[in-house]
Amino acid sequence: MTDALPAGALDTLFRTARTYNVFSGEVSDDTLHQLYDLLKFGPTTANICPARLVFVRSQAAKGMLGPALDEGNYKKTMAAPVVVIVAHDMAFYEKSPVLFPHTESKSWFDTKTAAQLETIALRNGSLQGAYLLLAARALGLDCGPMSGFDNAKVDAAFFAGSKIKSNFLINLGHGDRSTIFPRSPRLSFDEACRIE
Repeated sequence: MTDALPAGALDTLFRTARTYNVFSGEVSDDTLHQLYDLLKFGPTTANICPARLVFVRSQAAKGMLGPALDEGNYKKTMAAPVVVIVAHDMAFYEKSPVLFPHTESKSWFDTKTAAQLETIALRNGSLQGAYLLLAARALGLDCGPMSGFDNAKVDAAFFAGSKIKSNFLINLGHGDRSTIFPRSPRLSFDEACRIE
């Protein structure tokens, strides 16, 4: 049985975690490596790990990303120290012999239709994106996840000629607490859940 995390850690990961709109500071390459080293062990279906991440930091890369952003996301994204493109590889099953070596699992996926593969990759890549948010918070970074962008433009700029598709973006850095919206209520257990 795993021990529960202390209340302070739960606050950092969940209860006081917020979506930030303004960021400052630097995010080092070492921090990005630590971030990946944490999130990569989060479970996915048969360890398929379809997420592919692009850490956009340079002005040149932000220049490629900028035209794909919705107007309301442009300024804050261009100012963020790092923007993560969370994408998923539609050919994720090619890595199955390495990621799930104890049995032949590639055939579980390589015979699926494109629509079935999209569902599997999107589901598990999104899960990995959520692990990224938790890992970032655990390392003292603040996050601003968003979906206000043109996926086709991001895919053309960053994944042309591949089977990789963008899913969502996350601004990373040290958030300015004075710029976040007041915490809105959440659905109660009875509204969102049932036990059967």
